[in-house]
Amino acid sequence: MSEHKTIDEIENEIVEEFSLFDNWDDRYEYIIDLGKKLPPIKEAYRRDENKVKGCQSSVWLVAHYNNGKIFYEADSDAVIVKGLISMLIRVLSGQNADDIVNAKLDFINKIGMMNHLAQTRSNGLLSMVKQMKNYALAYKLKNVV
Repeated sequence: MSEHKTIDEIENEIVEEFSLFDNWDDRYEYIIDLGKKLPPIKEAYRRDENKVKGCQSSVWLVAHYNNGKIFYEADSDAVIVKGLISMLIRVLSGQNADDIVNAKLDFINKIGMMNHLAQTRSNGLLSMVKQMKNYALAYKLKNVV
């Protein structure tokens, strides 16, 4: 059985991976590659109610609750955004609601992401984080009652 990694452990892995690149062109390529590896979302989920508000690009995000853990699926029509959401999924998917809601997601700043994204992309990234945390909060409340 594989060992469950904490959000902090996964974030540290991502920071380490990004430290291998000397410049931002290489980092952008890596983000694009991550996006290409993200499985496409089911066509049934590509609906307006699953779109993340506040993103310039189209981003569809859904969450599923299973055995106390929350799992995310997402897709985007922009390659960079797809890479960004794939990193968020890697960090947050499979975690419990409390850990997701309380996640600091320091890796975003540690890898310098906010400094290298256009303002609209930064806002979109924050909107994706907010939506993922909102799903976690909703599942937490739903399963506490």
